[in-house]
This record gives sequence, C-alpha cells and structure tokens, in this order.
Amino acid sequence: MALHRDIFWVGRQWAVTGAGIQAVDQRLRGLLDIEIARLWDEDLVQSRRAKPGVNAADFDNALTLARERFPQTPEPNALVAELEALRVIEAPIVSPAVPAMKLHAEGRLARFLPQWRIRR
Repeated sequence: MALHRDIFWVGRQWAVTGAGIQAVDQRLRGLLDIEIARLWDEDLVQSRRAKPGVNAADFDNALTLARERFPQTPEPNALVAELEALRVIEAPIVSPAVPAMKLHAEGRLARFLPQWRIRR
C-alpha cells in the first residue's frame, strides 16, 4: 500500500503517517503497517518488532512519535462502565430511534420515477 498522504515523520525504514505506522519500503505492500487503532496493541507491536530485518531503533522512534501524535482513547463501553461504577450514570443510555423510511410513488408508476430520488 502506498504511504498515506499525511506524512509526519520519516525514518530509514518506518514512517508515521495519517494511517499510523507504515513501512517505507513499498515492496512489502503494507504487510508490516500498523493502523492508528492498533498502535496500543502490545502483542501486535512486539510481533512487528520481532520480524527479521526490522530496524528496532527506527521502529521504536516511529512508535514513540505515533503514540504521541495519536493518544490512546478509551473504548466507549469502558467509559460507560466507569461512569456507572462511580454512580454518575443511573439510567441506561438509550439510543434515539430512527424513524422508518416511507417510500411514496404519489400515484405514478414506480418504473417511471427517477431512481436516485427518495422522498420521506
């Protein structure tokens, strides 16, 4: 996969981009890339570091810079569980109901209606 257009840091073997950490060598086709959502997954990071031919110092620099740029965000379910434990939230969170979509042909044959127009 080609490098993301937002490049924040480039080392000898690794780059920190808008997609996370990417290998500079494009012949790998993104096999060693780490996306932003998985930057904090220690098992994945250790497996990438253990690959043969990986420059560990450059990888550590890229990982440090990427974690500074993209801080870890708590999962929504974990945050709700913490608030419930603190008794900040007493009522369950209810998502708003989405109204059902109603299609109207308005007295015309459906095959003559424009296909891209949906009216509510």
